Amino acid sequence: MQGQAVRIVSQAIRYIEEHLHEKMDLDMVASALHYSKYHLHRIFTKTISLTIHDYAKRRQLTEAAKILVFSAKPIIEIALMSGYESQQAFTDIFKAMYKTSPAQFRETENFYPLQLEIYLKEELIKMDLTKDNIKFATPEDADDWMELVSLTIDGYPCLDTGDYTANLHQYIADKKALILRDDDMAIGVMGFSPDTGSIDFLAVHPQYRHLGITKLFLDKLADELLYGKEITLTTYRAGDKADTGWREEYRRLGFAERELLVEYGYPTQRFVLPPKNKEETRNDRNTEKPVSREL
Repeated sequence: MQGQAVRIVSQAIRYIEEHLHEKMDLDMVASALHYSKYHLHRIFTKTISLTIHDYAKRRQLTEAAKILVFSAKPIIEIALMSGYESQQAFTDIFKAMYKTSPAQFRETENFYPLQLEIYLKEELIKMDLTKDNIKFATPEDADDWMELVSLTIDGYPCLDTGDYTANLHQYIADKKALILRDDDMAIGVMGFSPDTGSIDFLAVHPQYRHLGITKLFLDKLADELLYGKEITLTTYRAGDKADTGWREEYRRLGFAERELLVEYGYPTQRFVLPPKNKEETRNDRNTEKPVSREL
């Protein structure tokens, strides 16, 4: 079933990518691929943790943002090319996602993507991963790490990949970079700061987000690397339409809301995970299980 679902979702992604300059919805994609829209919606959402509507919208707005910065096309033309019926409708959703109007975004001349095309793993997903499979990254992991970053760019608006790559090599050298692999592919990465207890970067492959990978990384930190320390990170603010579910996931894993921040010009919020006590750690070690087998 894994392989069949991946093939269907990959077909849907390919169709969306080939029709980014058209108005698109679930009915249109399902009809073109000759699948039930209910079946397609279910397996698409379960496979990459985004609905077809959200994936298509984010991809279309990313392409629109690129055209805004790298061309002189009128905004109304870009709006129509992106599947919107009016410039106002386009402006409203663009501002909700990019936190600035199309005209202001163009003036900054600083393009960044909301969503890049997702490429899926076709082989069977390994289902018995634990935190012991998480290792310190090495320089040889850098290319695979950056490939995963491109797949998970939705979690990090305004990311400058040039600066990020330079920082990554320093994190690897300082033993502050963790990686989780499934065979030859990076499926989870984390950069952290032992001194402050902060998670500076965390990414999980879209196909693995529903398998508890984020918790494996948190357990690795809490039980082994940052034992007894408060763990912090920043994520989207409440109500941010650009959030693809990260805020809710962190809340579900026990993080509590703290102060509002602005990072690289983007509104965020700091979250805090209290340190585990000895009894919790002991129980976790006695009952540790691999990631969920549900697909």
